[in-house]
Amino acid sequence: MVAKNGRRSWAEPYKIKVVEPLKTTTREERRRAIEEAGFNTFLLRSEDVYIDLLTDSGTNAMSQDQWAGMMLGDEAYAGSVNFYNLERAVAEYYGYPYLVPTHQGRGAEHILSQVWIEPGDHVPNNMYFTTTREHQERAGGTFVDVIIDEAHDPKSEHPFKGNVDLGKLGSLIEEVGAEKVPYVSVAATVNMAGGQPISLENLRAVRELTRSHGIKVVLDATRAVENAYFVKHREAGHEGRTVAEILHETCSLSDAATVSAKKDLLTNIGGFLATFDEELFEEARALVVVYEGLHTYGGLAGRDLEAMARGIVEMVDEDYLHSRIGQVEYVGEKLAEAGIPIVRPVGGHAVFLDAKGFFPEMPQDHFPAQTLAAELYLDSGVRAMERGVVSAGRNRETGEHNYPSLELVRLTFPRRVYTQAHCDVTVESVLEVWNNRENVRGLRMVHEPKHLRFFQARFERL
Repeated sequence: MVAKNGRRSWAEPYKIKVVEPLKTTTREERRRAIEEAGFNTFLLRSEDVYIDLLTDSGTNAMSQDQWAGMMLGDEAYAGSVNFYNLERAVAEYYGYPYLVPTHQGRGAEHILSQVWIEPGDHVPNNMYFTTTREHQERAGGTFVDVIIDEAHDPKSEHPFKGNVDLGKLGSLIEEVGAEKVPYVSVAATVNMAGGQPISLENLRAVRELTRSHGIKVVLDATRAVENAYFVKHREAGHEGRTVAEILHETCSLSDAATVSAKKDLLTNIGGFLATFDEELFEEARALVVVYEGLHTYGGLAGRDLEAMARGIVEMVDEDYLHSRIGQVEYVGEKLAEAGIPIVRPVGGHAVFLDAKGFFPEMPQDHFPAQTLAAELYLDSGVRAMERGVVSAGRNRETGEHNYPSLELVRLTFPRRVYTQAHCDVTVESVLEVWNNRENVRGLRMVHEPKHLRFFQARFERL
């Protein structure tokens, strides 16, 4: 049967071999659970969650080949064979000759920031990401947003809302001096903008501008495979290329990359810093011993290194990518057809609900996105994540909330985990919350951690 849009139905390119039971709960049980969690979905117990769309970080289902590789873990303290397998895979698919493994992506961000950022530096980014910005600022840098304006507009249909605004970047360099800009931090895709990609054309232009000023480019390649998929399908001239080829070129336009292996690489733990820069490699390899573990294991077991190496091969399979991104598109299209305000176009790893669209009269300091995430869990047991004023934190100079233009709730889909039926349940729950939105009250924060508050903050009803 052919759908109205002319597309044939598709199915996941795998079959289920092992199942994990899910627990259904009553509304009263969910009410108690969310109140005990201080209306913060991060503080819910996993056993109280029905469909967990909190994050795609480390929540993926590994393949039989990855699980088989886990049994070949070489747990030697130094020189594990699995490290060299990973090193070869990174060189082949990403192109970087130098590899420093870390326990996860923020370990790589921390080490990079310690090596390349000096107090007083300015680090331009195509929109902030929470842990990236935290490490840059703790190293003495100042975050500067240089993303295009369309990224801050959830209704914009710009196909590459992750693009860097070259005018903003050029103005910053002119204002502070190139010597105060150690590198440009480029995410592919941009999580906080709704999982939006950056085009190869734009990345080439960034590379050309920075090279003329002697400034380096660092790629957050955590979801670079999904970015490559969008380049193939949205950017003219790349239709006939493979995702693997596009990924390789993307990385070639940078000096280094930080990667959380818990996303694209289909693993439950792991990360790395990879680079073309031998000097950075030597300094990072020295620091990883201080913060993570020996340079050939970086805080990971040999079996985890092997799962990462095998995941790199699997992550560029285009049947898998079509299924993975198609699942997200399916939910996004269902919600858009029902008139639900979401970030457009739909990104690669998640559908982002526009909380301002749900609660247009709710002030941002009543935390609309946090409220919406709590309401969604209360309705159905679906756990989502706030990406708004709570995640944005406070201004380090004034102490006031940072008020981002985007106040979002992220429905993040783990890779190879949920079926279309789970997607339909999620859509129905969002619709139910939407239909009852006028009865919802906001929240006030009653506990605020000093760092990355969105993980542990607690709230109560106004």
